[in-house]
Amino acid sequence: MSEFSATSAGASATDGDDPGLRRLAAGTLLAAFPGTTAPDWILRDLENGLGGVTLFGFNVASAERLAALTARLRSAGDPVISLDEEGGDVTRLAYHVGSPYPGNAALGAVDDVELTRGVYRSIGYDLLRCGVNLDMAPDADVNTAEDNPVIGTRSFGADPALVARHTVAAVEGLQETGVAACVKHFPGHGATRQDSHLEIPTVDVTREVLWERELLPFRAAIGAGTRSIMTAHVRVPVLTGSAPATLSSAALTELLRGELGYDGVVVSDALDMHAISRSVGLGGGAVLSLAAGSDLLCLGPLPTYEEIREIESAIVSAVREGRLPVSRLEEAAERVARLRAWFGTARREPRDGQVIGLTAARRAVRVSGTAAPLVDPFVIEVDTPPTMAVGDVPWGFAPWLPDAEITRVKPDEADAPALLSRARDRSLIIVVKDAHRYHESQSFVSALLNARPDATVVEMGLPIWRPSAATYIATYGAARANAQAAAELLTA
Repeated sequence: MSEFSATSAGASATDGDDPGLRRLAAGTLLAAFPGTTAPDWILRDLENGLGGVTLFGFNVASAERLAALTARLRSAGDPVISLDEEGGDVTRLAYHVGSPYPGNAALGAVDDVELTRGVYRSIGYDLLRCGVNLDMAPDADVNTAEDNPVIGTRSFGADPALVARHTVAAVEGLQETGVAACVKHFPGHGATRQDSHLEIPTVDVTREVLWERELLPFRAAIGAGTRSIMTAHVRVPVLTGSAPATLSSAALTELLRGELGYDGVVVSDALDMHAISRSVGLGGGAVLSLAAGSDLLCLGPLPTYEEIREIESAIVSAVREGRLPVSRLEEAAERVARLRAWFGTARREPRDGQVIGLTAARRAVRVSGTAAPLVDPFVIEVDTPPTMAVGDVPWGFAPWLPDAEITRVKPDEADAPALLSRARDRSLIIVVKDAHRYHESQSFVSALLNARPDATVVEMGLPIWRPSAATYIATYGAARANAQAAAELLTA
């Protein structure tokens, strides 16, 4: 993460500017900052019209400190305060310990819309207590590409109708608490095999497939009244040509606004992702996304204070040069004002989220074979590189199998014979995460199972690669709740 520099925060970067125009430009930005306290420059920017902030795991020390942080932010203005709290693998509130809620793949496996609504309602109350008013969730992508490197367990599944009904339940659950949903990633990121954090992925489908598959959950979410929708940095040749949807008026204005009739807030995915920052740049991406139809620009965690000022100036210059109509900024400001007016208007009494999270995780677990009683268990956790969307969130069985010996290994560096020797005359449990995406993990696990066919394999990602094992457990996610639910089965 780049460090923010506020050394020039007191200097005027706006001399000679129209302050009204500068305020309109600032109002489209969701900035980020390091640390668990609000720096002076972010407070000044909020006073000067900054649209809001996006918080990340590094901003969260505890629920109490986060509530104090958001209260300080609100003292400087009326900001949109957003973060990504999907439950499951993608969590910011529980970034340092893992989420108490299973993610979408687990909820889709259960396929109980009332359970999904209850989980998202509990997430909403957690956010509300911490002062967050916009949740960049749920993920409405239809995950049809099994090797999708960025969606996976974040999706409710591969069936558009299932994804649609659970997206609606998630939107309704969140918004019952007064926290706005932000359904993502429009017009669909589930059929990609590239990560938009690193490049521009392509969804090469016909318009008919796009309408009936990718767009079905978004159409349902619009019908359910979602307050915001997030763009995808994906190109859809039949719709956007060579441009990513985030920068495409065909996607955001003609399709989303026109054909689908959506008039809520459109939020860009993070502009510091390589699909944007390394193609048209931060300032160029901001101008093009606003022109295409975005209302709020998520800048991501990387831009420095100076870069945020440059993005703001790029927007002002585009208006002055006639490349961006000022009416587009005014339209965005009006939509965001409506969103602010809505915040907190539909609250119910909170429920115990920890209980519903574990209940959902337990219902999602699938077991093949019969687990034998554990004897001095030896657990091998196969290390899996974190994705940029998930970050370095803890996962695994350490909190839930206190009597087991647990070791985490990199599959291409591990000494299988030595590990098997340590596991002799003991229960062997092999834990993987999305093994279908990593050939080295498959080879390593297969080598262990050749010697120990009595072993138990626990898959904490999508259960696509299923090796022959005495017992196979699928959790549909690696959240803390998923691990606890699986550990309970192992020790029953």
